[in-house]
Parts: sequence; C-alpha cells; structure tokens
Amino acid sequence: MLPPPFRVAVAGLGFGRKVIVPALRAAASTTVTALWHPDPQKVAVAAQAEEVQGFSDFSALLEDDRVDGVVIATPPAVRAGLAQQAMAAGKPVFLEKPVALSVDEARQLRIQALQSELVCGVDFEYRAVPLFRQLAALVQQGVIGQPWLVKLDWLMSSRADPGRPWSWYARRDQGGGVVGALGVHAFDLLTWLFGPVASVRATLSTAVTARPDPASGWLRSCDAEDVALIQLTFARGVVAQVSLSSVTRNGRGMWLELYGSDGQVVLGSSNQKDYVHGFTMQVARHGGPLETRAEESVHGFARTWPDGRIAPVARLLDWWATAVGEGRPVIPGLAEGLASQVVADAVQKASATAMAVEIT
Repeated sequence: MLPPPFRVAVAGLGFGRKVIVPALRAAASTTVTALWHPDPQKVAVAAQAEEVQGFSDFSALLEDDRVDGVVIATPPAVRAGLAQQAMAAGKPVFLEKPVALSVDEARQLRIQALQSELVCGVDFEYRAVPLFRQLAALVQQGVIGQPWLVKLDWLMSSRADPGRPWSWYARRDQGGGVVGALGVHAFDLLTWLFGPVASVRATLSTAVTARPDPASGWLRSCDAEDVALIQLTFARGVVAQVSLSSVTRNGRGMWLELYGSDGQVVLGSSNQKDYVHGFTMQVARHGGPLETRAEESVHGFARTWPDGRIAPVARLLDWWATAVGEGRPVIPGLAEGLASQVVADAVQKASATAMAVEIT
C-alpha cells in the first residue's frame, strides 16, 4: 500500500497558485490542502476556486492538523519570517528563491532547520530540468576535460517597457532586481557544476529608474538593478562570466557556454517564457564541430505542461516530500540556498565597492 500523500499548504497566490499548486497535484507524493495570503478576500476567492482551505492568519494555518508542510512562495521580504514561523511549529518548508534577503537571514534559517531536524527544500528548478541534469553528468564524466571558461548570458525583456507598473521588484531592500530573480538561479547552477565560488567582481546598474505607481500613475523611483555584469572565480580555478538583464528588448534568452581542455558545450533557449520548452544542447570534442545532443530519456519528464515551470517544480517537490518521509536531507535545500545567497551578497558588495570580494 502506498503511503498517504504529504499534505502541503501554499503561502502566496502568484507563483504559488500558477505553478506550485498544479505541481503539488502532479507530484506523486504530495497534495495541496490549504492556501495562505494576508488579504482575507483574495485568499477566500482563491481557496474556493482551488477547493481547499483558505487562511489569512498564518498561525491558524500552522495549527491545522491537515497541514504537514508549507511551501513559501511569497515575495522575498516576508519569506524568511514565514519560514521561521513554520519551522517553529514543526513544519518542513519548501522555499522559493532567494530564501532570504541576506546571508545572515539565510544562515539563521539553516541553523533553525538543523536544530529542529526539519527537511527544507529550495526551488532551484534548473537542477530538475532534463538537459541541465544531462549537462551535469557530462561535466562529471569529463567530456569537456578540465573546465577553463564559463559564459552565461541570461538576457530577458520582461521589464524593458518603462510603462510596466512599479512593484516590490523595483526595490533592492525588498529583494527586487535581477540578482535575486535570475542571479541566485545562476549561482546555484554554476556551483552545482563547478563547486564553490572563491571570488566575485561585479557591476550592477539600473536602466529603468522610475515606473508608474499602479494606483496613482505617478512615477516612483526604482533602485533595484536590472542589469548585472558578474565575474566569478571558482575554488577549482574555473572563471565564469555572467551577464544578467531584465531590460534587453529582443534579448537572446538563457545561454550557457562551457569551454574546456577537451571540448565545448552550448546549452540554451531563446524562449523567454519557459524553463523547459525550447532548450537545446550542442557538444564539440577535441576541436571538432558542435553536434546536437538529444535529451536522454533517463532525465526526461513523464509529463510536461504548457507552462514549463510545472514539471521541474513537481520533480523538486517530490524530492522534498520523499526526503521528509525518509528523514534525510534534500538537495537542493537550505545549504544550497545559503551558498547562493553568499554569492548574491558578494555581488552586491563587489559592485558597491568596485573591488573583488573574496568568499571564504
């Protein structure tokens, strides 16, 4: 007989409802039982539509014995505080990224999880995407030989229109900007492939410095970066050049290039709205031409959705729930969330000081 599904509440009605809820229902080991949002009217409407319990009181949600764990998919500013409350109530958590606004917050979350012996996952989706898992295997097998240079371009146009309304994303102190939105994914991906980062150089800038307030129409200032140029040096000696932007009209999407002593890999997609559909991978060995590598079935999804985010998130949620049931850590978890936040904070410091920042 199969064990009963892990019953999960979701905090947040944006990404939480669009992606997390269908992913929980798709995963073999989970089900969604409740939604939380601070606005009682919004959560009541959403909960009725999803046919689950709705809560605007987070403490009341944590006291409900039908909730085994909590996914926290809120804006970054309240994420760590909600996670701390959930863990204090004995609930395993699964966090959107970035897990916190600072290294100190992220470290406190990890310490609390370890002391409470709770299994906590983090939504670093690229670890679950088939071609990226295939790439990690190729790197591990030494297909490119000794890695020498990494180039990651993530050039998006989602905020290129200055008329897009102002939101928390425009505020650095609220976790807005491309470092939090794209960078933490990139840092986790690259440390997964090449190990820990040893030093950082960075230049951050804000191209769109004001946006209209959604209520009044008056312009409000933006201080969160929408362009980031970053150089990472890894402890093993590999150097990475990372370019991030949310304001590149007709940007090329996400492209990762690896160059080594024995070969080259190019993996990328021009599809700016999907994590799965559109990615291709090409490999060259010993100076030969780039040749397309098909996705290997061992890494593939049993099912995909029009919204490509659902399949990798469902895979991560299944890993998390399974690890909770077996009482063991999950990867990616808060250790990986902390490691990514360390690099993100170093990027901010490197840009502010115009100096290299060493990571110890």
